[in-house]
Amino acid sequence: IAGFKVREGWPIGIKVTLRSERMWDFLDRLVNIAIPRVRDFRGLNPKSFDGRGNYSMGVREQIIFPEIEYDKIDRVRGLDVTITTTANTDEEGRALLAALNFPFKK
Repeated sequence: IAGFKVREGWPIGIKVTLRSERMWDFLDRLVNIAIPRVRDFRGLNPKSFDGRGNYSMGVREQIIFPEIEYDKIDRVRGLDVTITTTANTDEEGRALLAALNFPFKK
């Protein structure tokens, strides 16, 4: 696929599911450390729920996480984060994430 400069057999993505303590650690670092490091951050989009209480967001630069050393990466990459909740509606999901201090736009 020449337009994307990739070849057959090359890894192009990864999916990770976090549960229990690792999930809570990731969410804590995301909300309290990584998101505040985003330049010109104005809040998370409150409309990014899927209709069933699950939330998706994109991160343009993986370097907002302090564990990633800038001089050890070949290029800046982004990632998508989907938070699957037990909420049945977007309102319930929004209330849950707001209680976890997710900084939604007003």
